[in-house]
Amino acid sequence: MDPRIRRHLAHWLGQWPATADLSVIGSARRQQPGWDGAIHPLIGVRAVQGTVLSVPPDRLDAVRRLADAAPGRKDLLAELPDAVGQPGRTVYTGVFRWSTRPAPLEDAGNWVDCSDPVVPEWLRVFGHQVLIAADPDTGGYLAGVGLKRHNQYGYELAVGTEPPARGRGLARRLVAQAARRVLDEGAVPTYQHASDNFASARVADAAGFPDRGWTSLGIG
Repeated sequence: MDPRIRRHLAHWLGQWPATADLSVIGSARRQQPGWDGAIHPLIGVRAVQGTVLSVPPDRLDAVRRLADAAPGRKDLLAELPDAVGQPGRTVYTGVFRWSTRPAPLEDAGNWVDCSDPVVPEWLRVFGHQVLIAADPDTGGYLAGVGLKRHNQYGYELAVGTEPPARGRGLARRLVAQAARRVLDEGAVPTYQHASDNFASARVADAAGFPDRGWTSLGIG
């Protein structure tokens, strides 16, 4: 396994890799604001060797008891929100990807400050600079990528394309371009999407983010 993804996940989750099929870890990071300023009380990543589930230290015993008692993963997921003090919420799962060799696609955009007038509202929440593809004739926004800076070792890419601009390959080019910048800065780029989001899966495949069979978990 590439040391860059190992370093990112060890810092983000509190341990990596898993030492059992399910390793429940108490991490103070689950009590601290994440990339968006919000608290994320449960984060997990499952790879071939097992799952690391990161929870607040004061919820560690409760989650471990639940994991030991749950007859199956479906039952465990249903009970996790209560165990981490988030009743009424649900656990989502998705496809977790990462890349150290993004596809050699042509650049499609430029990095601009998130406060630039061309940047749509959904991209402003990422702060810092965002990657924008603009219409060459009008300068209007077509597609963009924001970076979720989870820690200094790993940035998660989020991409969106306006409906009229879809089908041009902009998303895959922007994702590959953003991934190259993340790697240049010494971090590893990651990419997550719902298992039934086939359009996002195609973008990830084309941009050089293979599906390794890894899964992400979080509180929705």
